[in-house]
Amino acid sequence: MALYRKLNRDTNKRRSILSGLTKTVITNGRVETTEERAKEVRKFVDKMITYGKKGDLNSRRKVLAFLENDTEATKKVFDELAPNYKDRNGGYTRIIKLKERIGDDALIVSLELV
Repeated sequence: MALYRKLNRDTNKRRSILSGLTKTVITNGRVETTEERAKEVRKFVDKMITYGKKGDLNSRRKVLAFLENDTEATKKVFDELAPNYKDRNGGYTRIIKLKERIGDDALIVSLELV
């Protein structure tokens, strides 16, 4: 039994999807996607903010590597988001259920920063 969702994708496509959604949440503050993807992306957003709270060079390199060398998103994690959540021990995101998609009845949710 896997501890993560495979999202019916091979490894490279799955990592790309999760990285892109994580970048969107970090830069825009929210994203609308399916419930399964949101629950998986939530783990990575929380991990990136936790790395930002550490603030050392190794953490910065890990965030930069996961966000595919997006320096603006990395800078936002370390300069804006990490100081905002310095007193909070996890739980940086919330999932709000919105609607069901017409084509396949997948539940669409909004993943946003608290």
